Amino acid sequence: QVQLEESGGGLVQAGDSLRLSCAAGRTSTNNAMGWFRRAPGKEREFVGGISWRGDSTIYADSVKGRFTISRDNAKNTVYLQMNSLKPEDTAVYYCARGLSSYPSSSSSGYRYWGQGTQVTVSS
Repeated sequence: QVQLEESGGGLVQAGDSLRLSCAAGRTSTNNAMGWFRRAPGKEREFVGGISWRGDSTIYADSVKGRFTISRDNAKNTVYLQMNSLKPEDTAVYYCARGLSSYPSSSSSGYRYWGQGTQVTVSS
């Protein structure tokens, strides 16, 4: 059983930073990891992904240059550093374990999902 647990969400103001963490478990070190989000009334969307070694990352255009994904396989943890937050970044953020070693921008490229952590950005 693969369990993913996100943490670090909260209420911040526009322009602030926040770092999310995802405890991914030992069995995830050979898998790509991804971050997705779902805003109220919207479909879930891809945020970014990282390869199993952390040497390759991809991002959605909406967060490119503001968000950074990293991972520490020794700690079985994946991070999403979010800078210059905007109200439109408000969403529940989910981490997911990829089916392969390199990330996909499609949710079909992921199998296991966390429960999500709420991020609210006030204007």
